[in-house]
Amino acid sequence: MSLAFSVLVTTRDRPALLADALASIARQTLLPIEIRVADTSASPVGELPPRVGDVPLIFVDLPGARAAQARNQMGQDARGEAVALLDDDDRWRPGHLEGLAGALAMPGTRFAFRDSVVVREHVADGVRHDLETRLLAHDWDDRLMRTDDFIPPSAWGLEASLLRELAGFDPLFRFSDDWDFLLRAREKTVPVRVAGVTVEVRMREGGNASADFGPERLADLRQLEKRHRLRRLEPKTFWEVAETVSQSG
Repeated sequence: MSLAFSVLVTTRDRPALLADALASIARQTLLPIEIRVADTSASPVGELPPRVGDVPLIFVDLPGARAAQARNQMGQDARGEAVALLDDDDRWRPGHLEGLAGALAMPGTRFAFRDSVVVREHVADGVRHDLETRLLAHDWDDRLMRTDDFIPPSAWGLEASLLRELAGFDPLFRFSDDWDFLLRAREKTVPVRVAGVTVEVRMREGGNASADFGPERLADLRQLEKRHRLRRLEPKTFWEVAETVSQSG
């Protein structure tokens, strides 16, 4: 029997990209039992269908909420044995959930992740044009994770029980909630890499949280350093992290 997944999607002011992300879920070789979409924009994304293909869609309207709060709200009611995350501007390739399910079925595995490609893109008239790509493909590495968050949330699959055991994401973070969660999850389990690119982390000129180097992002990094006893961290985009990972061997 296949593992039952709930997919948690966060969205904010990107209806066209959200539609593309949802379509990538519908193309999965292993379909989830539900998709939960949390809209954090001030203006609702618009009416969403009750189903995406054969998968029920549950919509949660959370105007102004941070990503951590949105993920916690969705995760709290998720029906699946496992959860997978997808940001609204990313998308999955068809075997993504099937690979995660295989890893999580192994005894002792509570967290798994897939390889990603980081895509610089340009969107014109609703059409996505790829400009450059970089690979993010690396086994879990305690040392590297203390300097670079190299596993984007859209690559994750984890037991729902682990999400609840860790009380979800810390809403005090606006930018580093996923990195903080990964470091806390490592205290409970060793994340397992499932080789093969099934995640597209897509970046444009604007609207990318990883490209925000403002004071709130820096404050989050200082808090992360203090909580996990890390050395001084510098803000990086996933594009820059991919370059660092490629050089780490």
